[in-house]
Amino acid sequence: MEIVKNKTKNEEFEKRARALVAQMTLEEKAFQMVNSAPAIERLGIKAYNWWNEALHGVARAGTATVFPQAISLAATFDEDFIEEVADAVSTEGRAKFNVQQKFEDFDIYKGLTFWSPNVNIFRDPRWGRGHETFGEDPYLTSRLGVRYVEGLQGHDEKYLKTAACAKHFAVHSGPEDLRHEFDAKASVQDMYETYLPAFKACVQEAGVEAVMGAYNRTNGEPCCGSKTLLQDILRDEWGFQGHVVSDCWAIKDFHGGHGVTAGPEESVAMAVNHGCDLNCGELFLYVADAVRKGNIKEERVDEALVHLFMTRMKLGLFEEKEKTPYDDIPYTAVDSEKMQELNLRAAEKCMVLLKNENNLLPLDKSEIRTLGIIGPNANNRKALVGNYEGTASRYYTIAEGIQEYVGHDVRVLVSEGCHLYRQQISNLSMGKDRDSEVKAVCEASDVVILCLGLDPGLEGEEGDQGNQYASGDKPDLNLPGRQQEILEIACASGKPVVLVLLSGSALAVGWADEHVPAILQGWYPGAQGGRAVARVLFGDKNPEGRLPVTFYRTTEELPDFKDYSMQGRTYRYMRTEALYPFGYGLSYTRFAYKNASLSSDVLGADGITVKVTVSNQGDRDGMETLQVYVKADRAGTPNPQLKGIRKVFLGAGESKEVAVTLPISAFALYDEQGVNRVAAGTYLVFVGGAQPDRRSEMLTGQRVLHCCVDVENALVL
Repeated sequence: MEIVKNKTKNEEFEKRARALVAQMTLEEKAFQMVNSAPAIERLGIKAYNWWNEALHGVARAGTATVFPQAISLAATFDEDFIEEVADAVSTEGRAKFNVQQKFEDFDIYKGLTFWSPNVNIFRDPRWGRGHETFGEDPYLTSRLGVRYVEGLQGHDEKYLKTAACAKHFAVHSGPEDLRHEFDAKASVQDMYETYLPAFKACVQEAGVEAVMGAYNRTNGEPCCGSKTLLQDILRDEWGFQGHVVSDCWAIKDFHGGHGVTAGPEESVAMAVNHGCDLNCGELFLYVADAVRKGNIKEERVDEALVHLFMTRMKLGLFEEKEKTPYDDIPYTAVDSEKMQELNLRAAEKCMVLLKNENNLLPLDKSEIRTLGIIGPNANNRKALVGNYEGTASRYYTIAEGIQEYVGHDVRVLVSEGCHLYRQQISNLSMGKDRDSEVKAVCEASDVVILCLGLDPGLEGEEGDQGNQYASGDKPDLNLPGRQQEILEIACASGKPVVLVLLSGSALAVGWADEHVPAILQGWYPGAQGGRAVARVLFGDKNPEGRLPVTFYRTTEELPDFKDYSMQGRTYRYMRTEALYPFGYGLSYTRFAYKNASLSSDVLGADGITVKVTVSNQGDRDGMETLQVYVKADRAGTPNPQLKGIRKVFLGAGESKEVAVTLPISAFALYDEQGVNRVAAGTYLVFVGGAQPDRRSEMLTGQRVLHCCVDVENALVL
């Protein structure tokens, strides 16, 4: 998708927008620069609220399909599927918008400007909002971010289906409790190699319509008023053509938190003058006064409004009814059978099998008479959905999904086991109030499914109601409350135990890795999550998910949370051995790789193509996630980095030759001056079903293949 899909149409929109803005008074202009923009009846402008959310489904606006959380979708490693989900989300968004307009409902969360996706890098597993992202890797985040944007915005040459927004620009990933005053200090190298690539891809490849600034400062500048970020990089360097919106009430942080301005008017002037077009909040009502005092030029206000009204025009909001191809999407498209089927498929695809000792999984229903389901997430609906969620017409918890699956053929015993994080469930109890029940369920069961982990009450956004930790961040990576004790009780029973983890982030489950025979990472799998878990556990679906984040062994091995240097962080820079590495995930079948080769021994201007034969050596059909990593064969460079992915379906016993072309940029690294260069020397190209590290090879029992390619002359990109 090109940035400008139809130059002639966009020129028409710009001309119309400028003519419309020219008729507005200064006060009217100021009111149009806040998220709740009022109607201007004399100009035929309807009221419009810019604030809407679609992180993993249409959020906060009534019934909609609740897809797996963003981090869950990332675990699919499937670009095509991500766009399919986003397209479904935008279909429901249009369907709801069409009826909302019909009934003159212009409230918040009722527009077509979706403040999604979140393409920040999940650099630290303690960050509460990490589950809103596509994980820790800039390449994976870029690819999935681009396709999510394309799915939301559509491919019509004239009109946007909905308008996507890449957020939070930039260098934003906690701590949550400091975000209104924190200065994220990042080197130029880390900026361009880690924190900016996904935003750049969304702008230059997907033509994202909007970019949202972050709350924090980056290298001293408030992100929503940063000349470096909004003007120098976003507009001038990348050629961004859409509008910039502030995070909600972030402008007041300029004076109230960061202390870089003296008051509201000065904060508003800094934001507007440096490129912020729209204020989520009300401070931009000061714009009119700032213009009169000469702190903002009215021409800059007009420019901001042209950006905003062009977006509304691209959405067809100033066209006659049924002028766009999306005006006739009926409300019955919402939560339809087709959407439910897609949601179930999404939940199945995101499951990551972390351990399967002696092939305990898949379970054989015919060999089980009594099944125990234990844990605080067994019947926890919150653990299905994550945050920024919609309202599903029906939810399937793990217990409900399994009960539906086994029917009356298997007796199912359910126990909450313990509270998610408190020491007891009943307030008046003496503690350990479900231990005897746990022991009884284990004693009576042939197999025990233990449902532990987190929910969005334990990891989320700062200020969210119901969050156990006021900041939203996790204090550590451990299972909270008494969950570890319940885990040990279940394992001590001597019965086969399957651990199902629901969380939006990595947990330190080293004890479980040593003592539990089977572990499934289910993330926040959406409203259909319980059904998906059941289908994977009993083998109707072969697990295909891969980890988009590193699972560390302990909290202590993490760098300081406030340190934004990438040294020691994520698989790209860590020096310790992961518990479960980025890119890792098991299957019920066995995939093998052979005959890896490159199209040339020397890297050319058009990049290079790696070919490999992938075989399914098992007796089950399955989807493999082929991964290509690149490493400069010299000291002082990052670990092998993901540079290519391909989903490959193979029937039992089937083999396929797969080719992945790597552009020359896959071999480039930024230096401290921000120069992106391909240095002369040798590069290693790895191809396989996992990351090329010792731990992945030990867990999978397979070595990742590699080839060498030479660069004869250094090249600056």
